Amino acid sequence: MKDLETSAPTPNEMELIKKFLDDTTLFLGPDPEIMQNHDLMPRTADEDDAIQKFSDSHMIAKIRDRIQSGCDEGYEMVEQMGAAPGAKWGDVITGVYSASGDLAIASAGGVLIFSALVHHPIKFIIKNWLNDPTVGVREGDGFIHNDSRYGNVHNTDQSMILPIFHDGKLICWVASTVHEGENGAIEPGGMPSMAESPSDEGLKMSPFKVVENYQIKRDVLTFLQNSVREPKLQYEDMKVKLFACLRIKQRLEETLNSDGPEALTSTLRLTMENVRAEVKRRISEWPDMTVRSYIIQDSTLRENCVVKINCKLTKTGDRLIFDFRGSSPEFTNRATNTIVAGLKGMLAQVFLCYVWPDLPRGQAAFAPIEVITDPHSIVNCSYDAPNSQSLMSIFTGFTAGQHAVAKFLYSCPEKFTKVHAPTFNMINTFIWGGVSQHGETLGNLCADLNGMGAGATANRDGEHALAPIFATMADIGEQELNEEEVPFLQLVSKKMTRDAIAPGKYRGGQGYTMMVATKDSDQWGFMTTAEGAKIPPIQGLFGGYACGTYPLSKVKDVDVYEILQNTPEKFRHSIEEIMNEQPFEEASYTTHHMGMGFEISKRGELFMISQGAGAGYGDLLERDPVNVVKDIEEGLISPEVAARLYKVVFDHTTLAIDFEATEAAREEERQARIARSTPYAEFIKGWNQPQPPKHLKYFGCWGDDIGTLYMGAPDMTRSGDEPKPNYMPHPKDVRIAELEARLAAAGIGGGEKK
Repeated sequence: MKDLETSAPTPNEMELIKKFLDDTTLFLGPDPEIMQNHDLMPRTADEDDAIQKFSDSHMIAKIRDRIQSGCDEGYEMVEQMGAAPGAKWGDVITGVYSASGDLAIASAGGVLIFSALVHHPIKFIIKNWLNDPTVGVREGDGFIHNDSRYGNVHNTDQSMILPIFHDGKLICWVASTVHEGENGAIEPGGMPSMAESPSDEGLKMSPFKVVENYQIKRDVLTFLQNSVREPKLQYEDMKVKLFACLRIKQRLEETLNSDGPEALTSTLRLTMENVRAEVKRRISEWPDMTVRSYIIQDSTLRENCVVKINCKLTKTGDRLIFDFRGSSPEFTNRATNTIVAGLKGMLAQVFLCYVWPDLPRGQAAFAPIEVITDPHSIVNCSYDAPNSQSLMSIFTGFTAGQHAVAKFLYSCPEKFTKVHAPTFNMINTFIWGGVSQHGETLGNLCADLNGMGAGATANRDGEHALAPIFATMADIGEQELNEEEVPFLQLVSKKMTRDAIAPGKYRGGQGYTMMVATKDSDQWGFMTTAEGAKIPPIQGLFGGYACGTYPLSKVKDVDVYEILQNTPEKFRHSIEEIMNEQPFEEASYTTHHMGMGFEISKRGELFMISQGAGAGYGDLLERDPVNVVKDIEEGLISPEVAARLYKVVFDHTTLAIDFEATEAAREEERQARIARSTPYAEFIKGWNQPQPPKHLKYFGCWGDDIGTLYMGAPDMTRSGDEPKPNYMPHPKDVRIAELEARLAAAGIGGGEKK
């Protein structure tokens, strides 16, 4: 048989093949070209023409301020009218985007992490729906979106996106994004720790049209309501986001009518370009150097392990590069992964909140900064990996970056911002769900996650429970309002947790205690989704301490409401007292890591956690003894901690300080430090090991070799640039195997399983 001969396709054939493939796309999944790019889109011909016609800096500043006011007005509308706890307490953002989809101006308050994220779905709409005859983009349309693989942080965040036209031409876009919470996931509240695939994470809304002629389409709305546990919440907040966008649209139309479309287009473009150029200029003033840092995650929220977030920050000229290579591989069936866009969005907050808060809120502030990661890593996961708990990796990545940036700021001869130790970074709060006292099925969270303790600065203590690292001007909620809607009480809230500190010359701001107990429902439960019960999730700065570890505590087999009714003197208002004194007879007292899956609670059972402290700054032996005693007076630390850690000598009754004895005690401790120390060359011989210990479930690089990633054991590795599956066994299977091994060791059982 004569061999078949093949020849390369001709250019015409290649064109036909390309057209065929373009015309027969079976699925428009997340677009890597869009999702991997956080820079500004190239200047368009329309933008260039507008800038030629309108470039007066004073008029641009005036128009920018008007747009900023419109965004802030929309933000306040959502905050005042929204139904979700996230809407009420500031987990919101509104913004105006260029015609190409870049976020030019965002609201001053709210979740600034969205500033580097929400442009992705708009660019997806432009690329795929703008000229699609079955969809299109017309005046009066609105699009909804929540799938983080197409942009956004995680699936609890829903966006409403509206195009803005003038004389039939697309001029810009407006959008409003809210942490809605409930989204129909495998666990209530929208952030399921139990998710083992994207299919477990609830609604997966790629950007699609839900509004026509400025009216929500009722058929699509009904589908969305039918997909979640809170249909009323879904409807109400879709309307609220739409109305907020319409208000911003109204403010933009005022500018269009008074100044013309060229003025608006030029203002949006020049705002972004000027911010981008200013960021590069400011970076160029930093010293050329490299700083290495890392943060450890102590669990996947399903099991305890050691997960490394590795960060190297390099500055050369006007280039700043975050290199996260060497971080843990992605977990194929755990939800703590993040897409890289989420990491970038959080890193943008380092600059917008802590370094250059004077810059206009928008995408341009992070646009010139570079980010490098391994593919299929925990900070740049594949689209097949679950990421409903992406905050675990986003926040620890943020802290690694914040810790490194502080050392650059310290090294600058002239400082325009304070050197800042890391802020606490975990969402220590209760997620809740079930049937309320009103018979409604609910699922959401307490706003206490917004009460993260601030890190200390170079000249003052950190602020207590100041704000979340992902937002500004957010609130921690009012329990009295929550009690009207949910069947549980926060029996203790907003009370600073004594001794839960991060010491230093300047101590970190502290967090507060939360104790909850179900009261008026037999179908109600809680979950917690945080790390840091065994290893602190932050690092101190220049000798300052990290925060402590914060476990979950439970008191079962008790009805605390009966205790309060009949013997109220038994109740204690701190976790420390309840767990140490165990005042309720016959009750069981246990502690756990902070990854509690959704658990049905009985009436009166106590669940207790604490919000975390920001990191300390400087050597604690340099702390002013007067400030140490002030912390005792305010109930922040115990006298024992003051004496043991800070080496302050004082009268425990009057709190009068003996300054001479204090200085002597501190000098004695300094000498003791020297006596305990080991020469570096000797220390490093015993400290450096060729690989992780066998008993340790360790994930990530080890030492300087960032090309080899460990996957839970010394003999399980992958190359940084060659992805491999990284499955974790089900915790129940692990427990069953442990019990079977114990039975076998005792000579019980064996043989074929029944």
